[in-house]
Amino acid sequence: MNVQERIKQQVNSHKVVLYMKGTPQFPQCGFSANAVNILKACGVTDFFSVNVLEDPEIRQGIKEYAQWPTIPQLYVNGEFIGGSDIMTEMYQKGELQKLLESAKAV
Repeated sequence: MNVQERIKQQVNSHKVVLYMKGTPQFPQCGFSANAVNILKACGVTDFFSVNVLEDPEIRQGIKEYAQWPTIPQLYVNGEFIGGSDIMTEMYQKGELQKLLESAKAV
């Protein structure tokens, strides 16, 4: 299975997937920490995370998969939502909470 197939399998096998630097318990950058905190604030306690620092193939592959240059990246029900800045904006407007509720992720 190539890296693109692995990523597709990951995002389609879980309701919420966060590609990040580090882990939810120990984020390795401020943007990843922000993304985790936003998910927790939305009531999402159980999500699949991928530490891109542990797999250089995934780290590069996820950028190509979403055609998005930065990490973290959030996926809900297989759909790319965005990075930390988009998550913050959607959270502040109440849009992210609604999206996560409709996806039955909370």
